Amino acid sequence: MKEAPITKLLMIDDKQIEYSLRPSRKARALRLSVYPDKRIVVSASLGYSISTIENFIKSKSEWILDKLRYFSKFAEVTTLRGGRREYLKYKEVARSIVHERLRHFNQFYNFDYGNITIRNQKSRWGSCSKRGNLNFNFKIAQIDAELADYIIVHELCHTKEFNHGKAFWQLVEKTIPNYKDLRGRLKRGALVTAQ
Repeated sequence: MKEAPITKLLMIDDKQIEYSLRPSRKARALRLSVYPDKRIVVSASLGYSISTIENFIKSKSEWILDKLRYFSKFAEVTTLRGGRREYLKYKEVARSIVHERLRHFNQFYNFDYGNITIRNQKSRWGSCSKRGNLNFNFKIAQIDAELADYIIVHELCHTKEFNHGKAFWQLVEKTIPNYKDLRGRLKRGALVTAQ
């Protein structure tokens, strides 16, 4: 059974911040996340005291304030909802987009890839396993087609180059020449996490 999140207030460098504490039976360590809508969330196993958790938050104060300032630069950041209802609504749309665009781009690359899975992930847009299986976040169906294409090509290119080295980015650039701009746009609207 999931523990209910707890909302608490804490002073950091003369600034009062609100954070949500999510007790977790599965968490092995403290995990701190700052979202584009400026929510601060801490996941912690049940054994941690509030004082330990708040000392951890304070130790990350510079990082937290930096991320809050960073997200303040953007007038409007769309936070995509990731609940079960949205997942069921968009899962098959996302699958259709991924299959169609993979076929399109792979006419150029001609890479071998394995199974394709659509998931509800909190902090990843996609991933590629060493066996060439490709995983994509269902939210790919809710973003600009240009951004979706970048994510799809990114994971497809990992089937050839399983790293983020120069050769990998050269592969991406062949079909997504403005990948640096798109990568930046995703980072500005994505979950930022510290551990």
